[in-house]
Amino acid sequence: MSPLIIILNILLPPAAVFMKHGVSGTLLISILLTLIGWLPGVIHAFIVND
Repeated sequence: MSPLIIILNILLPPAAVFMKHGVSGTLLISILLTLIGWLPGVIHAFIVND
């Protein structure tokens, strides 16, 4: 995992997921989790971008 992806996972999780997966269902889930709370979005981004 590159340092840029790690930083984006923490600061803006949907952007990191978008960079890896593009526009997909995974991105929608990431956006929803980030809207619910920042921490669920970060956890999801780290799991998906492993």
